[in-house]
Amino acid sequence: MSDAGTAGDIRIYQARRVVTMNPAQPSAEAVAVDGDRILAVGSVAELQGWPTEADGPIPVDDRFADHVLVPGFIEAHSHVMAGGMWSMPYVGYFDRRGADGTLWSGCTGFDEVIDRLAEAESAMAAQGAGPAEPLMAWGLDPIYFDGERMLARHLDRVSETRPIFVFHASGHLATVNTAMLTRSEITADDPTPGISLDDAGQPDGELQEPAAMRLAGDAFVRLGTMMHTEEAMWNYAREARNAGATLITDLGTSQVSDTEQVERWRKAVDDPDYPSRVMVAVSSMMGGLNDPSQLAAIGADIKDTASEKLRFGIVKIVLDGSIQGFTARISWPHYYRAPDGHPGNGLWLLAPDQVADIVEAFHVAGLTVHAHCNGDEASEVFIDAVEQVLERHPRWDHRHTVQHCQLTTKAQYKRMAALGMCANIFS
Repeated sequence: MSDAGTAGDIRIYQARRVVTMNPAQPSAEAVAVDGDRILAVGSVAELQGWPTEADGPIPVDDRFADHVLVPGFIEAHSHVMAGGMWSMPYVGYFDRRGADGTLWSGCTGFDEVIDRLAEAESAMAAQGAGPAEPLMAWGLDPIYFDGERMLARHLDRVSETRPIFVFHASGHLATVNTAMLTRSEITADDPTPGISLDDAGQPDGELQEPAAMRLAGDAFVRLGTMMHTEEAMWNYAREARNAGATLITDLGTSQVSDTEQVERWRKAVDDPDYPSRVMVAVSSMMGGLNDPSQLAAIGADIKDTASEKLRFGIVKIVLDGSIQGFTARISWPHYYRAPDGHPGNGLWLLAPDQVADIVEAFHVAGLTVHAHCNGDEASEVFIDAVEQVLERHPRWDHRHTVQHCQLTTKAQYKRMAALGMCANIFS
């Protein structure tokens, strides 16, 4: 935050109600702002008592007279991909408003998903897109559909020739059609974990977790490109503004080792019209440099280059998958009736015996590690890793954080508290 402006910059904003979050004064009538800093809250009469160098009373701005003012929310876990996805058709279950204010109706059944994809495919053809150009969409969440999951054979109803790639709402899975399986040469013989197989032992079109999704080649590359454009960064902040968040956290979808990507962040966020502050995490989730020691060094260096609106200094690692995708790591007795083609107990995205060494590299560099742990087995591995690292390198107020921790146990929370860890709980 910069220094306050001159006394003549003071302005009072009157509202129907001001929610302060201060238990001693839960609400107020108005807010006085001096330059770019909040000076005080209270009644208009009280705020007029501040001395000014200008003649006459402090100006009262009534643009919010019929509105409720609340403090900006601090959003601690999102992804810039939220801004990039809007370049593709939305096929999620719930109605969703885009960054530009457009309301997309939800697709509440297989047929609605197929119809929307068919419309998009027809539009691509009408615009001259060749048959090899993939159709991409996002937001699919099969847990809301009764019975079977949407697979390649369903997407083949849209096109048997144009490759189709549908990114799931969780971000951990994608469903592709037969044309995409064929073009990408995804077969049952491929040793990559996460290729779902049907009863005949052949790929059924569901690709679980990044390693498998990367097999879709140019479609996955295009997905990464979409989320790192300046347009995506602006849409990301516009969605935050629409939700009332004034600080957002891109937790794991940026490559700070890519100087061009960092410069795009600086150009966007430092623009006076950019409507949010942003914390960008160090990560190797979307490819690029993945050596922990090198990433730690880059993260430590870039931490000191923060601006008023753009910050660095945290790290994102991912241990397991998603619960709704049946790829999270869960303790015995694991999943009840997982769908065919899914592993009995999810997937490790980092080898458990490597986690302590990875955490150590970032811990020693003074960075805070945020670990994606949906299942309790993943939480246990991360807690063990932090405990080992703290034994080797004690550090005050590290705040290493379990992200999601949907199935974290009471005993695990007690251990986390004893170790000075934090939890960001995925409700």
